[in-house]
Amino acid sequence: MNLEKQAWLGRRSILEMVRASQSGHLGGSLSAIDILTVLYFEVLNVDPAHPDDPARDRFVLSKGHATPALYSTLSARGFIPEADLPRWRQLDSDLSGHAEMTKIPGVEMSTGSLGQGLSAAVGMALAARVDGLGYRVFALLGDGEIQEGQIWEAAMAAGHYKLANLVAFVDNNDLQIDGCVADVLSPYPIGAKFAAFGWQVSEIDGHDLDAIRQAVAAAGADGKPTAIVAKTVKGKGVSFMENVAKWHGSVPDADLFDQAFAEVDSKIGELA
Repeated sequence: MNLEKQAWLGRRSILEMVRASQSGHLGGSLSAIDILTVLYFEVLNVDPAHPDDPARDRFVLSKGHATPALYSTLSARGFIPEADLPRWRQLDSDLSGHAEMTKIPGVEMSTGSLGQGLSAAVGMALAARVDGLGYRVFALLGDGEIQEGQIWEAAMAAGHYKLANLVAFVDNNDLQIDGCVADVLSPYPIGAKFAAFGWQVSEIDGHDLDAIRQAVAAAGADGKPTAIVAKTVKGKGVSFMENVAKWHGSVPDADLFDQAFAEVDSKIGELA
């Protein structure tokens, strides 16, 4: 599989879902799609035919509003019919705007109230140890989300219990709904904070597929939980959205959607 092309196809699917619903979170979905693509197509031990396998790896979308990225990836991986995606966020659809575990196979935790997903992931990682199972748990956090205190309680617990089977990505696009995270409530230095709680830390380019692979491959080597601080671009792949806080949750008009699709389709064509 051409993984880079798959990530760009994911970007196209994200745009399609938000255009169909005329609502949703584009910026942080576009920044996270490369991470999700590597995880679901190369890393996670998951099987769409057996979504409840006790030995499966777990993924928690702690930044639960980025469901365009999650659901498009789950669809490409075979968990959700592609035909269901245009009904995302519709009243008669099971595909809600935030991740929902009771309706969608492959979703491990209902999230959307920011700050809670890492705690759930810590619980899953502890359960693997108690049950004597070898699965790993991955979580994706937003850099604005880590302003929440519950994140750091969970980080402290993970470090205390030396949960080497836990990997947390921080989607560090430096923007949240109110502007730059450094101005709203600075979380920096992110890596040093996780290290202070006993985590193994790596800092990477979150759009470099090889860097993502290598960071995951090295995770847990120190017998600790791993934080991968992934520097990303909000709105990655659509020129007028990149590094602009407005596109956290705004929806383009028809002309801008046409421009966005043209840019993404051009990149897909290059990778054909």
